[in-house]
Amino acid sequence: MDTIGFGGSCHWCTEAIFQSLKGVSLVEQGWIASFEPDDAFSEAVVVHFDAQVISLQTLISIHLYTHSCTAIHSMRGKYRSAVYATSHGQAEQAAAIIETLQAEFAAPVITKVLSLVSFKLNTSNYLDYYYSNPNKPFCQNIINPKLTILLEKFAGNVDTQKISSPDL
Repeated sequence: MDTIGFGGSCHWCTEAIFQSLKGVSLVEQGWIASFEPDDAFSEAVVVHFDAQVISLQTLISIHLYTHSCTAIHSMRGKYRSAVYATSHGQAEQAAAIIETLQAEFAAPVITKVLSLVSFKLNTSNYLDYYYSNPNKPFCQNIINPKLTILLEKFAGNVDTQKISSPDL
């Protein structure tokens, strides 16, 4: 099993997206810090995946399409757009993938490739947030549109036992 971290939007959103994929065995939701100067923890997830089932390129592509990977906004400290690599080789591969995917976006992709140095797991009452609370307004208004994008662009990678229709 391989691991990689992703941040860019609310960790509840990011958790739901990656929990919905074939080949992902575990998504840990919380906060990640890296080696960045003046680094603070940022909302993110650690994804445990089987590279024989879902590729790193597919995971990164899904990540870029399901959060505002080209938007610079005032909440970027809390919601850093990043891929958190667990090795130097993975970091090099992630950077090359993002560079290749840039052609699919009109604006520059701001997603950084950083080292996953430290992770703090969220409290248990917030874990598995979407699948435990799918009818809450936040889930309906914020997470469902991201899952709809996932279904539209990456249907072959979606675990249909979890989600299967744009109506969610």
